[in-house]
Amino acid sequence: MVLLAFLPLLAAPPADAAPRLEWTTPCPDYGMSPSPTAGLECAKLRVPLDYAHPERTIELTLSRHAGVPGKRRGVLLMNPGGPGSPGLAMPAQLLQRTGGSGLPDAYDVIGFDPRGTGYSTPVTCDLTPEQRGAVLGPYADVPRDVVTTAAKARVVAKQCGEAATADLLPHMTTANTARDLDRIREALGEKKISYYGLSYGSYLGAAYASMFPARGDRIVLDSVLGPRGLDVRANQRFAEGFDDRFPDFAAWAAARDDAYHLGRTPAQVTAKFFELAAARGPEFRSDTWNGLYDDARFPDLAAEWAGTARVAAGPLDGDTRASLQLQVICNDSDWPGQLGYYRRAVERERVRHPMFGPAAANVNPCAFWPVERTEPPVRVGGPGPANLLLVQNLRDPATPLPGARETRAAFGNRARLVTVDAGGHGVFTRENACGNAAVLGYLRDGVFPEVGGSCPAGR
Repeated sequence: MVLLAFLPLLAAPPADAAPRLEWTTPCPDYGMSPSPTAGLECAKLRVPLDYAHPERTIELTLSRHAGVPGKRRGVLLMNPGGPGSPGLAMPAQLLQRTGGSGLPDAYDVIGFDPRGTGYSTPVTCDLTPEQRGAVLGPYADVPRDVVTTAAKARVVAKQCGEAATADLLPHMTTANTARDLDRIREALGEKKISYYGLSYGSYLGAAYASMFPARGDRIVLDSVLGPRGLDVRANQRFAEGFDDRFPDFAAWAAARDDAYHLGRTPAQVTAKFFELAAARGPEFRSDTWNGLYDDARFPDLAAEWAGTARVAAGPLDGDTRASLQLQVICNDSDWPGQLGYYRRAVERERVRHPMFGPAAANVNPCAFWPVERTEPPVRVGGPGPANLLLVQNLRDPATPLPGARETRAAFGNRARLVTVDAGGHGVFTRENACGNAAVLGYLRDGVFPEVGGSCPAGR
């Protein structure tokens, strides 16, 4: 059954029911040295597993960098995306990247590991390393590849439904994470919160602004998903983003042919892509897509193409993160359950986007998900204050420009969209000074950009 509307489940509890946070140091370090959370303080917060039945709770871990007395104007919550990415280090990262701007002085900057991952109550699907990319199917060269992928996807879906945390699975949703944001607001004793969310974090912020419109202060959505989040259409748009972004890498590599020998022109680099993809298999295409996220990754990507390096998984790319990502994406929306849909989609996308389309359109475990969704998806938009700033690169491999435009349209006059003539995933704290100034000017100074704002390349 397709559910078409979001219905809020519960009113907020009275303010005097909010728990008191006890901030301590040091924060958890994810087993990394130096610690990415150095200089922060952390606290635990219990929140309902199911807000319709709040008697059972799970734990969130929060981090904080306190603002400067006399300059502090409120709290700023941050989310790095994923879903599944842990966020405790984000206040420290913001301080490192914007410490001289005055922005961290103006807020108590709050990071958190979302429900299901990191140092909050974790979930698992018992995923092997080979299964952790299951949300994005491998490139399907021929129709029978969809059948092969479907068999593996069924196994992953079954594992999620039978894992030790299967009782938590139905409640790993964007709507519940947005409710968690509001519980954090209550625990902090604030009437409103400001928010910065990147990638999937943009959808979480859009959900919060839709569900709790009166409780948002200044909200920034960076690298913006469409108003339906990470549904089947957003997955297929990864191929559109690949096509938008790849020319940047092709031009970069062609200018450095003496070092990498991938081609003297962008056309030759593009031909090399298809040559290597045929020789190395589906993983090569996914590795290339990941390498397009940031210009800083181009040297490693080119070295991988040249066969002189191999990109390794990061220390946080484990079972818990991948399991939560899968659970949120599959719980949030209806996914087609018939293999015929995916066969047709793969063939269509092979024509439209031959570089990556048959990967983005392939079947994944959401088609065989073991639980029914417990509530309708969040309906993004609705009435509320004009307080959402959307910032978006023109050539984003993961969240292409059409999604940002659709989310801005869903919010109408509540939102402003600033586009940046740049490639990669993420605007704020990157190279474009104009894009950075738009975010800083809003969060720090309250300057809401004009309608139709844009930033030129290299500015």
